[in-house]
Amino acid sequence: VLIVGAGGLGCPIADYLSRAGVGTIGIADFDKINLSNIHRQNLYNSKDIGKYKVNVVKEKIKSINPFTKIKTYKKKITNKNLINIIKSFDIIVDGSDNFKTKFLLNKYSIKYKKILIVGAISKFDGHVFTFDFKDKKTPCLRCFYQSEPSDEILNCEAEGIMGPVAGIIGNIQANEVLKKILKIGKDLNNNILIINLLTLNFRKVAFKKNKNCSCKKH
Repeated sequence: VLIVGAGGLGCPIADYLSRAGVGTIGIADFDKINLSNIHRQNLYNSKDIGKYKVNVVKEKIKSINPFTKIKTYKKKITNKNLINIIKSFDIIVDGSDNFKTKFLLNKYSIKYKKILIVGAISKFDGHVFTFDFKDKKTPCLRCFYQSEPSDEILNCEAEGIMGPVAGIIGNIQANEVLKKILKIGKDLNNNILIINLLTLNFRKVAFKKNKNCSCKKH
């Protein structure tokens, strides 16, 4: 399982997947921990400020489950480097905070027929998508977003974020991964889960492949 982003979503995803016994976890993030991260990024504490996130996640996960193999990628995900990284993993989990990265993961998950689980959070709101690109009927992220949204929507530093929103969405993403691995239950393929913690409203909305999708791959 490759987790892209070691922040508010990536931390609980890595935590619960390691506790569940996932054998190999990849963590990609180029950022360092700062004080404003602590309220929503549950693997870090004040002593970790200034350290690289991937290094701290690896250390914390190894203390939780020493049998989990951790691969770290201390780099910003780009068109150039993602090709070599993504090939080694079966399931890709998006915990990034920008749409450029999300759409890159979408592009290469389609190309290499990966399972992609996308999370997005802002203020009191969260979204989760699951795409299984081995299934030809599966829509992609660009089928849902007809135009590329502004990254300001996902900017937790500027827009603000209620800490528990990150934990809940991250845990739902981890749950989607485990269901895929164990081949149990009903996942979110062909649906988006939308939650609002201010109103406690949870909605699941179905959507289909867009024949005019800009990805032009399916």
